[in-house]
Amino acid sequence: MIDLKNYGFTDQYKEDVNNEGYIPARVTEVHRERYKVVCEYGECNAKLKGSLLNNMDTSEDYPAVGDFVQLRYNEMGDSQIVKVLPRKSKFSRPDYSGHAAGYVKAILEQVVAANFDYVFILASLNNDFNINRILRYITVAWESGGVPVVLLTKTDLVPEYEEELKKVQEQAIGVDVFAVSAATGEGLEQLAPLMKSGKTVVFLGSSGVGKSTLVNALAGEYIMNVNTIREDDSKGRHTTTHRQLILLKSGVMIIDTPGMRELGMWDIGEGLGETFSDVEELFDTCRFSDCTHKSEPGCAVLEAIGNGTLEHTRWRNYLQLKREAKFTEDKSAYLKEKKDFFKKINQSNKNKW
Repeated sequence: MIDLKNYGFTDQYKEDVNNEGYIPARVTEVHRERYKVVCEYGECNAKLKGSLLNNMDTSEDYPAVGDFVQLRYNEMGDSQIVKVLPRKSKFSRPDYSGHAAGYVKAILEQVVAANFDYVFILASLNNDFNINRILRYITVAWESGGVPVVLLTKTDLVPEYEEELKKVQEQAIGVDVFAVSAATGEGLEQLAPLMKSGKTVVFLGSSGVGKSTLVNALAGEYIMNVNTIREDDSKGRHTTTHRQLILLKSGVMIIDTPGMRELGMWDIGEGLGETFSDVEELFDTCRFSDCTHKSEPGCAVLEAIGNGTLEHTRWRNYLQLKREAKFTEDKSAYLKEKKDFFKKINQSNKNKW
């Protein structure tokens, strides 16, 4: 028998479990229509209950890695997931594929991971270093409900990285930033206070940043395959082909995700405010409440840029992420309106017959 407490199942989730023949479980892997879960009887395969599937409107409703679910256990075959329990945190991205999980058209949101404590944002210090991408990850991480932590990897390949470290620390206000090397172990001891038994960490980062190597280093054993990267552009193939939750011997759980070259934005209003709290605080001190921060007299933003208390590059980064968020918001609204339109037509046709 497995104690699900070792997988982070707390009293917070117990209250939502219907005990009429069901047991709690946690999703450890997602393979399109099939799931791997762990419950008191161990690991097993599971599928969605038909009635649950038919009542889903968006991919947000589908189980994600890290989700706690209500399970009808079947020792002879596939078990059934009958309910997804409320999430304490989730990481989402827009999905415009129109067929996420093979079921629902015009999907607006795809949940990548759920119920985690920390979001480890990995960025390599080699040629792939990109401050804008790091800020994008931080923004989405704050919105998720988890605590973002930036790990600048591969210090062993970069003799001097103090400038990059300082740049991220200055931009990532309120976020811990560590420079580490999975190959040599440099800086890994700084993560000890975060790597506590029962905690769940989700790993995010583009391909080639060393996620699998770092997981192996933190685990103290070889548990994930590692691919080499091209030296000319520091890019590599995606080592992870599906999302999965891994329980380390230390009791820490890690959620690994396939590398994402670009991360879409999904409903990141609060996350943007956390990442750029210093910028948005200036808005309240502008002379005019509808200030556009372009040429108005008494603009606190322009004044801060002028006297050097706000870097112009940070202001540009804020505007760029704001534009990306607006684009996603407009496109999501369009897809939702389109979906609702065809849903009404289909319902109307059913009523005629």
